[in-house]
Amino acid sequence: MLYATASQTVGPYLHIGLDWLNRDTLYDDAVPGERVTLEGCMVDGDGAPITDGMIEIWQADPQGVYPHPEGHAGKAPLPGFSGFGRMPTDAAGRYRFRTLKPGRVAAPGGGLQAPHIVMSVFARGVLKRMATRVYFPDEPANADDPVLQCVPAARRATLVATRHAQQPGVLQFNVVLQGTHLGQGETVFFDL
Repeated sequence: MLYATASQTVGPYLHIGLDWLNRDTLYDDAVPGERVTLEGCMVDGDGAPITDGMIEIWQADPQGVYPHPEGHAGKAPLPGFSGFGRMPTDAAGRYRFRTLKPGRVAAPGGGLQAPHIVMSVFARGVLKRMATRVYFPDEPANADDPVLQCVPAARRATLVATRHAQQPGVLQFNVVLQGTHLGQGETVFFDL
C-alpha cells in the first residue's frame, strides 16, 4: 500500500476560499414554506470536532422544484428561495442552516423520492467531496424512497435527522467521517 504524501492531501492548513459564497439562510422572509433549521457537528475518526471543514447543501423548494432559471418538470422555481447553502464549521465543529422543508422530487425510473437535502462535505485530508443526504424524521415517504431503500437497514439512521426535543423546527444531523461517535455510526456517503 502506498501512503499519501503531504503534496497529495489537503492540509494541514486547509482554508476553503470564496467566503462570499457562504450562506446559511436559503430563503427570503416572505417565501412560504415550513421553516427548518438544520444543525449538527462534524467529527473525525477519533471523535474530535472538525473545526476547518465546510458543508454545502442543495435542495428542492417546497414544491419539489430545484432552483434553476428554467425550472423543473414544467414548474417555475419559487422566487426568493436559493436552494443552496454553504458554511464552514465553527471552532466546535458545528454548522447550521436555515431552510425550508423540500417537496418530493421525481425519482429515476419514475415515482417520487422522499423530501431530502443533498449535503456535500469537505474536510482536511479529503481529496474529493463526500456526498450524503439528509432525510426528515417521521416522514412517511422515507419508506418508499428508492435511494434510502438501497442503504442497509442498519445504516439508514445515519441519513435521517432527529428533531430537537426543546426547539420545534430544529433538526439535528451529525456528520461522522469514521467510526462510531456522537451516538451514531459513520455517516453513509454515496459514490457519485
